[in-house]
Amino acid sequence: MDEKCSFQSKDGVQITYRRWLPVRSERNTPLILLHGAASNFTRWWYFVQHSRMTADRCLLRPDLRGHGESMWRGPARIEEWSQDIVALLQHEHKSHAIVVGHCLGANIALNFASRYPNRCAGLVLIEPIAAEAVTGILARLRPLTPLLRFAVVLIKLLNRLGLYRRQLKTLDLQVLDRRVQKASRAELKTMLADYGSPWQDLKIVPTVQYLSNLIEIMRPLPVATVYCPTLIIQSSGHSITDAKHTQNLLQVLPQVEFATIDADHWLPATHPDELCELIDHWVLKNPVLR
Repeated sequence: MDEKCSFQSKDGVQITYRRWLPVRSERNTPLILLHGAASNFTRWWYFVQHSRMTADRCLLRPDLRGHGESMWRGPARIEEWSQDIVALLQHEHKSHAIVVGHCLGANIALNFASRYPNRCAGLVLIEPIAAEAVTGILARLRPLTPLLRFAVVLIKLLNRLGLYRRQLKTLDLQVLDRRVQKASRAELKTMLADYGSPWQDLKIVPTVQYLSNLIEIMRPLPVATVYCPTLIIQSSGHSITDAKHTQNLLQVLPQVEFATIDADHWLPATHPDELCELIDHWVLKNPVLR
């Protein structure tokens, strides 16, 4: 059964999420699925429809604070997102979970494991972003992080004065992903450009949160303080990060495995079958994750 739920965080923010409950008794460790920047819980539609995890595990897919239906004009940072994951587990009466994250969600998952090690049984990091390994536009933006912080302060001031968009568009990634999976090679390049376009992202995310997402992506990853089993799945493309450089940075994790899919960024959209199988196989082969 898949249903939409919500809970109120400690600071009063309404967090919306979807919960999959298996037909059989849920005997095993639940999974929390975290989407990336300018995304929402529909990112995981394919996984919920096809994963072997659905047989006997609870799957929790939150809209991260500041995204989707968990709207907040804070903006949210790593600290708030990590606390919201704890609050989600408490709301669901779960002691711990395997945390799966894509892109920004992978960075959040790694930080959560560092801050709350007893709450995190394992990690699946899909296309994590290490600031030292970014390429393309992110590499050009990295030196401008202080300016982004200044812009956030300025926009927050304007928001307090009542200057902000009252309505934002909704994004159903199932619709977009199905189009991508049917696209020709030429069409695919254009469609994926839209996935990472700031102009498209700003239609669905508050401006201050969009800029904050970029700032949070640039924060150092706490690899020295994470000890749980970890699977890192990367794309071989170089449009967002350099996979080899990322692996060199993250291979210091004590219980880490790496997998690479021959594709560019956006693996959940372009290679959902391979992604699903890699996650299922890794979780099911690890006795500590049951």
